[in-house]
Amino acid sequence: MNYHQYYPVDVVNGPGTRCTLFVAGCEHKCRGCYNATTWRTDSGKPFDQQLEDRIISDLNDTRIIRQGLSLSGGDPLHPHNLSAILHLVKRVRQETEHKDIWLWTGYTLAELSVAQQQVVAEINTLVDGKFIKELRDPALIWRGSSNQHIHYLRPA
Repeated sequence: MNYHQYYPVDVVNGPGTRCTLFVAGCEHKCRGCYNATTWRTDSGKPFDQQLEDRIISDLNDTRIIRQGLSLSGGDPLHPHNLSAILHLVKRVRQETEHKDIWLWTGYTLAELSVAQQQVVAEINTLVDGKFIKELRDPALIWRGSSNQHIHYLRPA
């Protein structure tokens, strides 16, 4: 898996103060996407053990309390990303206390493959659906267009 950006302290992508990872790879290629540079799976930088360890460390840092991890992109549920994302979310579950995981995907909950469902089973909140430019609504929180839904799947 590749990634484009990691923010160790983020207050925009989900509730509270968070760590946010923007991964590479998206099949949806939504017209008007604000992050089209992340569509190619070979773009960005390789996601490695060092960054994975840093995310866990940042989530456990008591100097700046983070509520959780946000995963966006690209699309964390792109088939190319599933193995690394599943490993990461399982580590967050095992090695951090009371941290929530938010994930944004262009797939809808009903469209998810078995492998994608394995990832979703580990997260707290899923924001699903393709961005549709004609349904864009800047008043929406944590979504770009009105067709996208926030699924609160489990408490932190």
